[in-house]
Amino acid sequence: MGGTTPAIRGGAARRPDTRRRGAVVAALMLAMALAALDSTVVSTAVPQIVGDLGGFSVFSWLFSGYLLAVTVSLPVYGKLSDTFGRKPVLVVGAAVFLLGSLLCAAAWNMGALIAFRIVQGLGGGALQGTVQTLAADLYPLAERPKIQSRLSTVWAVSAVAGPGLGGVLAAYADWRWIFLVNLPIGAAALWLVVRHLHEPERRRAPRARVDWAGALAVFAGGGVLLTALVQGGVAWPWLSAPSLALFGTGLALAGVVVAVERRAAEPIIPGWVWRRRTIAAVNLALGALGLLMVAPAVFLPTYAQSVLGLAPVAAGFVLSVWTLSWPLSAALSQHVYRRIGFRDTALTGIGLAALILCAFPFLPYPGSWWQPTLLMLLLGGALGLFQLPLIVGVQSTVGWSERGTTTASVLFCRQTGQTVGASLFGAVANGVLAARLGGAGDLDSVTRAWDAGTAPEATRRAIAEAVHAVYLGAACSAALAFLVLLLVAPRRFPVLDD
Repeated sequence: MGGTTPAIRGGAARRPDTRRRGAVVAALMLAMALAALDSTVVSTAVPQIVGDLGGFSVFSWLFSGYLLAVTVSLPVYGKLSDTFGRKPVLVVGAAVFLLGSLLCAAAWNMGALIAFRIVQGLGGGALQGTVQTLAADLYPLAERPKIQSRLSTVWAVSAVAGPGLGGVLAAYADWRWIFLVNLPIGAAALWLVVRHLHEPERRRAPRARVDWAGALAVFAGGGVLLTALVQGGVAWPWLSAPSLALFGTGLALAGVVVAVERRAAEPIIPGWVWRRRTIAAVNLALGALGLLMVAPAVFLPTYAQSVLGLAPVAAGFVLSVWTLSWPLSAALSQHVYRRIGFRDTALTGIGLAALILCAFPFLPYPGSWWQPTLLMLLLGGALGLFQLPLIVGVQSTVGWSERGTTTASVLFCRQTGQTVGASLFGAVANGVLAARLGGAGDLDSVTRAWDAGTAPEATRRAIAEAVHAVYLGAACSAALAFLVLLLVAPRRFPVLDD
């Protein structure tokens, strides 16, 4: 680990650079808040949006379209930040996000709003990837947990405050303010970045080559495959013609991506991302993390309301407690990985997470609110011990010119894991319900009946069993991450000097 750079040694020289770095960190936190708030703040305003614009049958694309755009753009922005620097990518990404926000506020129907949400997502991909990369650029290895824990706190606060903010704006102002509120926050972040972020000059080829063919292939292939996963079992059956056509097209485009990237001089997704054991192991492990996160994030609120009988606000509290323990555990994880290493710390965290997830199906029926709340508090602590050491560790194994691509690949795998998890666990939950209720409906229709007060006790038990099955699936995902780290990742990450 390197020490302090000459530019900030000494009292007089250190103070302005410290202030400048503080301003950049504030900008990164504001930019991360934009991306973190976006999905949660929209969710509570859906009734008002649908009531104004119509399009109830396709409103889910307000979230799916944004998620797809973020996911498929991450590898592209990662490579561009390694080629041209972090600042121009962050500035362009923030500008695109704000443009999308302004267009969303002016949307005249649901189709236009979905299209503008995709524009927002294209900017959100730049925000997520570049902010995480700059966090590693700004701090040496010994100090990186500080900035990472701050960013984790931003996500936690956004998860708790987002739904409430969206509800207040929709109820007392207008749903369009959900998007307009991004403008002053984004403008402040942009000003701080332009004013205070000064990247050092780096050696670069006189004419940097951009693999635009590879970028287009990644966009197309990733978009088609993720659309198949998002819509399969929802808009059409899994084995229907649309589903099979999308999967077939997506696999064909994946082959095109491989062919194009093997010939490209500067590929968007370079082969070394998967040839290096450390990066490949972290990619797979965080893909499994994205998979298991779906279980509590998507299914626990339904369990809390339908099985425990809690009101929506109380159900939200049961879920939100893991956003309190996660950043706290992440901030403290440095004291563990400095003693036993990045891999073993992550193994400890994901091993504990697997045990906690396995405990959920053993909760008494119907149980009390404090039981799942306690498990979620423990789960957040375990996952904080798992995720942050992997991100800090993998960023520390590469130099500046590869850090953007590495960070983007990690985030891309986690986002893809969440998409796969939503489809997979949705199918598991619906399958259990069909078996317990004799093929009568899926989770959505059953919970709507429960909200209307027409669901019998048998339905309540079926929902509990469906969510228990999902949590067991999440425990299997945690076990998969454990095995990947144990068998693939090196015990000691090959950390480079700062």
